[in-house]
Amino acid sequence: MSGEPLFASVDKYDSNSGWPSFTKPIAKTNVIEREDSSHGMIRTEARSLHGDSHLGHVFNDGPPDRGGLRYCINSASLRFIHLDDLENAGYGEYRTLFTSDTNTDTDDK
Repeated sequence: MSGEPLFASVDKYDSNSGWPSFTKPIAKTNVIEREDSSHGMIRTEARSLHGDSHLGHVFNDGPPDRGGLRYCINSASLRFIHLDDLENAGYGEYRTLFTSDTNTDTDDK
């Protein structure tokens, strides 16, 4: 696990797929999207930038009012960090995502 921030719980939703699903990455630069033509289908694979590990896939059937994407992510690639532990874990800059209802745009980080 490389530790770069990938997804935030404020962008998580229940897609009824059984997989953790998010509408967007916490920082788009940390998630690479590649074409995946394995298993007889064409999909978009999501990989971590620094760890170059497979995270899951991106589909276009997400909530339309939140961009329309569904990042379907393998739970083994995620590490939950409690709000009270963000600073000590080195993710203090993301605290405002969870404490302010006015700042939820993370695309430019």
